[in-house]
Amino acid sequence: MEDGFELLEEKVKRAAELVRSLRQENKELGQQRRQLEKTLLQSKVGYRRCVSDQHRIVEDHKRADALDQEVATLRHEREEVRRRIAKLVSVLDELE
Repeated sequence: MEDGFELLEEKVKRAAELVRSLRQENKELGQQRRQLEKTLLQSKVGYRRCVSDQHRIVEDHKRADALDQEVATLRHEREEVRRRIAKLVSVLDELE
């Protein structure tokens, strides 16, 4: 009977050690999970920022293209106004 108790005592000790070991491993895995969640969150924020920056860059290019077109139109109109003024000056010069 003494051997039975010793065997039971040994099994209980091994089970307790296994429980301690599993608890420690669980604690470490929890820490790793939290760190990975933090890293993932930072990655998502960085990705969103990158996508937002790309969207802003595309919009800036569109605005720049529109402004280039507007400048070209204004230059064309200015040249037209110059030609018309030159014609008017020419007509006035003929009146003298």
